[in-house]
Amino acid sequence: MNRRDAMKWSALGLAAQALPSYSFASATQAAEPQRVRLPWRHAGESLDLAVTRRPAAGDAVLYVHGATFPAALAVAWKMEGISWMDQLQAAGLDAWAFDFAGYGGSDRPRVFERNAMAAAPFGQCMAAAEQIVAVLQHIRRERPGVPIHVVAHSWGTLPAQQVAIDHPGLVSRLVLFGPVVTRDGPADTTPRPAWTLVTAEQQRPRQRSGLPDHAATPVSDEELDRWCAAYLDSDPTSSQREPRSAKVPDGPSADIGLLWSGKSIVDSGGIRQPTLIVRGEWDHVTTDADAKRLFDALSGTRDKRDIKISGGNHWLHLQPRRKALWTETLSFLREGGRTPL
Repeated sequence: MNRRDAMKWSALGLAAQALPSYSFASATQAAEPQRVRLPWRHAGESLDLAVTRRPAAGDAVLYVHGATFPAALAVAWKMEGISWMDQLQAAGLDAWAFDFAGYGGSDRPRVFERNAMAAAPFGQCMAAAEQIVAVLQHIRRERPGVPIHVVAHSWGTLPAQQVAIDHPGLVSRLVLFGPVVTRDGPADTTPRPAWTLVTAEQQRPRQRSGLPDHAATPVSDEELDRWCAAYLDSDPTSSQREPRSAKVPDGPSADIGLLWSGKSIVDSGGIRQPTLIVRGEWDHVTTDADAKRLFDALSGTRDKRDIKISGGNHWLHLQPRRKALWTETLSFLREGGRTPL
């Protein structure tokens, strides 16, 4: 890896490199993360996507992150010494993740250098779907003939669904974790920028969003501090602003604004793959009504499930009950491929 690429990877790997390794399976000890940069062209611009892999012999699974933070702060985030990617690999799955353009270790688009209101929101659903396809095609080249499953979170479930519809041969099973769903709300007339700034103080309260008043914050202040520090470090320009903030694409927020004003972005009825909806009981982004609406919309698949996990919210994957999320996801994925039990 040359110096330029190493610098681009520094933000993505910072959080994981700072933590101790977790000794729980010989497979994990033997196969360290692999990292590549995958080119993606958009609107005449070439952008490299940061892709991470924890290799194993079983089915491949690609994690698709949501809005505001990259894969290193989600599926690759270690708590008690282990990340979700570690768990997938230890279970025999070939675990993959990537950062959408504008996040983490991936390239920033030129619009990030301009006034935020000078361009349309960057990174909306269709552009994001193109990036997922690029990564899935790379996985297919690396693992010909092996089932590839997709696990997507929050806003990332929108482009993931679109890819499952448009490229059924690339997606065997689909997990929609905390999906965003169309709601019957007022028209969204808010002017949308190309990018936005997100501070640690804006991220911190999201650990409590949707929780009842009597429920304790799922993680400690120290864990929140650790995550927020790594979040700010995921954007190499964050120290140039006061307060420090991460610059992220506003396309996801624009998509959610459309959804929650009654617009449909993806026709979920076109999905044919087995699909799991999974969420925390206090998820304010995916309420019971949202999950039912999506479940009913999944009219094209014979195998659809809705599982609600107690004791977590939209950030369930960063909370103590994340292991129940891991278990449910792994059980569903194992039904569809050759990963050993």
